[in-house]
Amino acid sequence: MLDIRDPSTFNGPDAPSDDDLSTCVHCGLCLNACPTYRVTGLETESPRGRIYLMTQWKRGELPFTEELARHVDLCLGCRTCEAVCPSGVPYGRIIEHGRAEVERLRRPNPRSVLVRQALRRLLGHPGRLRAAGAATRVAQRLRLTGLVPQSRTLPRLTGAYTPPAGGVAPAIGERRYRVAFLLGCVMPIFYRSAHEASVRLLQLAGCEVWFAPGQRCCGALFAHNGDLAGARELVEHNQRTFGMEGFDYLVVNSAGCGAHLKDSSPTLGPRVRDLTELLAEIGLPEPRREQRLRVTYQDACHLVHAQRIRAQPRQLIRSLPGVELVEMAHPDICCGSAGIYNAIQPAMSRRILDEKMDDLLGADPQMVVTANPGCQMQLEAGLRARGRADVPVKHLAELLADAY
Repeated sequence: MLDIRDPSTFNGPDAPSDDDLSTCVHCGLCLNACPTYRVTGLETESPRGRIYLMTQWKRGELPFTEELARHVDLCLGCRTCEAVCPSGVPYGRIIEHGRAEVERLRRPNPRSVLVRQALRRLLGHPGRLRAAGAATRVAQRLRLTGLVPQSRTLPRLTGAYTPPAGGVAPAIGERRYRVAFLLGCVMPIFYRSAHEASVRLLQLAGCEVWFAPGQRCCGALFAHNGDLAGARELVEHNQRTFGMEGFDYLVVNSAGCGAHLKDSSPTLGPRVRDLTELLAEIGLPEPRREQRLRVTYQDACHLVHAQRIRAQPRQLIRSLPGVELVEMAHPDICCGSAGIYNAIQPAMSRRILDEKMDDLLGADPQMVVTANPGCQMQLEAGLRARGRADVPVKHLAELLADAY
């Protein structure tokens, strides 16, 4: 096992910086905001505790061990701590760089190798991902997916989203803006209807929607799991791809993707807008249809904590005739999905999801809406496990589009 007392073992290009680590003043205000700390009560499973471990590790006061790595692994990366931190600690960046160093130093294990291979061989290649989605759809029809426990959380696939011919969806009425649209990796495969609704809403808002040919995964899942080199490669590819034509905004309807691009892309980041952020700003026509629904909204972590977008989704929901927004007691607490966290840390993910289900069902909604595919998938699985599959979970875009 490598020992961090040898300084040469902590000089990886992506190790957390001293400046980032030193911003934490160990005040502890992050503790009760952290899902893993609330569940375990352990200091080592808190943002403050993990920063302390990484600081001592970098100074050579702690050896690199698998036990230390497990504390880093168990973090959701939800960034709830950032929203309550008075010192502005960039915890999301710290945990991503900490994981990069863990993956560089640790002995390869089968799960880590499998995750990296799946990320690099599937998510970064749209054609391969679509083929995998088609195979999964066939397996679901034949009822074969129940043989693989992790696949039971997948939504029923109905076919991948395909951009319109020519790669442009025209504005409905007067064209006010030209926007680019991020297809992403998971969204077009698992939630085609969310993409269809999102594009339709943009058209109604007077946007011409352009789909950059050759665009790929944004790289968020790579970065969250310590593969910063792979994430940078995808960001650079998309910067070139979206640089082919001019546009006003790059619209993203997945919270994790939007947060990653805003943080990591110097050319695209300033023009990235979450779908709800842009629609609340530019406006939609008056809704045409009344929906009698009690709706609760789950704040996606990377929308509310990383992008600080809280009011806009609620503003859009409240604009719908007949829709009643009923808030959970803690709508901004992580559901336990966290990218692929629910696949690689299933036990902790289930404990956090149980807490979320108590909160959600306490609001007694007829529908749950969110703005991130991971949250949608996780909440659907949680409701099924509680015997409440009668409560649908939809992307906010779908709820809005139903009003037209």
